[in-house]
Amino acid sequence: MGSPTAILLVSCPDQKGLVAKIANFIYSNGGNILHADQHCDPEAGLFLSRVEWALDGFNLPREIIGPAFKAIAQPLGAQWQLHFSDAVPRLSIWVSHQDHCLLDLLWRHKAGEFKAKIPLIVSNHSHLKPIADQFGIDFHHFPITQETKAEQEKGQLALLRQYGIDLVVLAKYMQVLSPDFLAAFDQVINIHHSFLPAFMGANPYQRAYQRGVKIIGATAHYVTSDLDEGPIIEQDVVRISHRDEVKELIRKGKDVERIVLARAVRLHLQNRTLVYGNRTVVFA
Repeated sequence: MGSPTAILLVSCPDQKGLVAKIANFIYSNGGNILHADQHCDPEAGLFLSRVEWALDGFNLPREIIGPAFKAIAQPLGAQWQLHFSDAVPRLSIWVSHQDHCLLDLLWRHKAGEFKAKIPLIVSNHSHLKPIADQFGIDFHHFPITQETKAEQEKGQLALLRQYGIDLVVLAKYMQVLSPDFLAAFDQVINIHHSFLPAFMGANPYQRAYQRGVKIIGATAHYVTSDLDEGPIIEQDVVRISHRDEVKELIRKGKDVERIVLARAVRLHLQNRTLVYGNRTVVFA
């Protein structure tokens, strides 16, 4: 593991001199910029940037960096986030019946692909508990009906607080999170088994087969109260043919789902995503 770095994500109204002001803040405090990327959205009138610099030799202690940058950001009307590369986020994976995305994330985590802790798996069914036991992860079962949903979500939120969870990953969790839940905890990534905005909602493979499409895909996105319409992080596709039946679409689709979700989680954990409106900039 290399020396720790600081990562600054900034979005603000576009104006002259923004790159220079951010770079000068780092330079004037003895910092060495390692990576810098920016994007201007003319339609939104926004400037968006990700800057990463070495903490070794930087004159400001960590607890002072935020307040010091705030003095620069405020006159610019900027929204910003400060992260440190040696912070280890705590992640909870939520599942229902299917295990392919869950196993893929756990294998990748075990192989060191994700810098995170995974102390908690949550499900509305109990039969994936042996996988949690195999990996030494706590498993909590919340059976959900229309009548119990609100109360169960309160219990789920309490559990997230108890475990200090920073990010929830819906790895084929076949329940819709309520607006009340998302108002209390909004750091949620979902994998949807279609190339959004095509085939939103349930049974996209069956609908894709009926439509006779030649490409299917998967989409990882941040969850909002609008079903399957949150800001998109990552997408990919695979070709299919008229010979492929629904079961083949599902098999090929599962491969894409695994890859797309893993990429999205990695990008989020590396602080490479910046949401604005219902869109993202991904500084990959």
